[in-house]
Amino acid sequence: MTTALDPDLFSGCGTDRPLIRIGDKWTMKIIVCLRDGPRRFGELAIPLRGVTAKVLTESLRSMERDGLITRTAYAEIPPRVEYALTPLGHTLLEPLAAICAWSAAHLPEVLRVRDERVA
Repeated sequence: MTTALDPDLFSGCGTDRPLIRIGDKWTMKIIVCLRDGPRRFGELAIPLRGVTAKVLTESLRSMERDGLITRTAYAEIPPRVEYALTPLGHTLLEPLAAICAWSAAHLPEVLRVRDERVA
């Protein structure tokens, strides 16, 4: 028999609301896109095939709010805006690399199990 779950299991997390949204579809990919330096909105959209401008804008705003990226607007004609990882955002690169490696190693197994459960 297993032991009962501790009612305070997540008390060390500090908040009931997640601080950042790294598990959503786009945040992790945006972080990877910015790992080598600042990028413009249009540059980000190229490898993020399938993201709408609205969703990309919402994701970037949320990441900026959480302190993961900075948004720098340059007073030029035409206007130029760049997004870059903050030092806090850079701290996510190592855990994201581990998640990516795990996904690559286990994707065939996960897909096989999904197929078995659907059939």
